[in-house]
Amino acid sequence: MGKSSLLNCLAGSKKLAFTSSQPGRTQSINFFRIGGEFLFADLPGYGFAKVPLEIKNAWQAMVETYLLRRETLGLCVLLLDSRRGWMEHDRNLREWLDHHQKRYLVVATKTDKLNQSELHHGLAAIRKEIPGGALVPFSAVTGQGAREIWQAIKNSTNR
Repeated sequence: MGKSSLLNCLAGSKKLAFTSSQPGRTQSINFFRIGGEFLFADLPGYGFAKVPLEIKNAWQAMVETYLLRRETLGLCVLLLDSRRGWMEHDRNLREWLDHHQKRYLVVATKTDKLNQSELHHGLAAIRKEIPGGALVPFSAVTGQGAREIWQAIKNSTNR
């Protein structure tokens, strides 16, 4: 979904987090300090990774434990591929975050891969499922949305 690309864009560096065209490369929790005061955690993905089910289940348990026990957690960023919209695993994660009262921001990634009409319809479909929730369209190629994501992160630390 572009987690590492997002981290690199937010850090202003193309080499902070390893990027791969193959989903599932992030297999543990990787921490990055960005801007001196922010600690980001890059968690394993859960969507299109081509790994055995037992590994996906282990990742899920690790991620849930981290999210539940991390007392200083200010904001979760839920990434959706803007070309696909909500998938079942995305909905499950959103429901889990809601159930556990975890603050999150929905970011629609890879917006540069859609034409204006596709993007408009895709974002509208995503927004339908988060009434009142924040949605940020993001492109690691153009940097679109990076400022808004930083704003949400900084606002989450002021609570």
